[in-house]
Amino acid sequence: QVQLVESGGGLVQPGGSLRLSCAVSVNILIIDAMGWYRQPPGKQRELVARLTSGGSTNYADSVKGRFTIARDNAKNAVYLQMNSLKPEDTAIYYCSARNLGHDYWGQGTQVTVPS
Repeated sequence: QVQLVESGGGLVQPGGSLRLSCAVSVNILIIDAMGWYRQPPGKQRELVARLTSGGSTNYADSVKGRFTIARDNAKNAVYLQMNSLKPEDTAIYYCSARNLGHDYWGQGTQVTVPS
């Protein structure tokens, strides 16, 4: 069982930055892949960024060059650095972990960028 707890969401003006954190309850080195997803109001959940155990990353086209996913193995944590935020980034952001074919999710953290 993997438990994930997000933090760091909030209200930020357009052009601003936020860093989301995800605390992982197990040794992060055993996790196959970590990811950040988001669900905008009235829309489906979508992948934002993904980081595999081997260090490969992929990003949604809409966030490339603005968002960065990273992990701290010593702290068993994953981060999402979000820069140049736009109103369309407004969503609930979820941390995810995939391990041995199972997907785990955090409770989500709200990010709001007013227009």
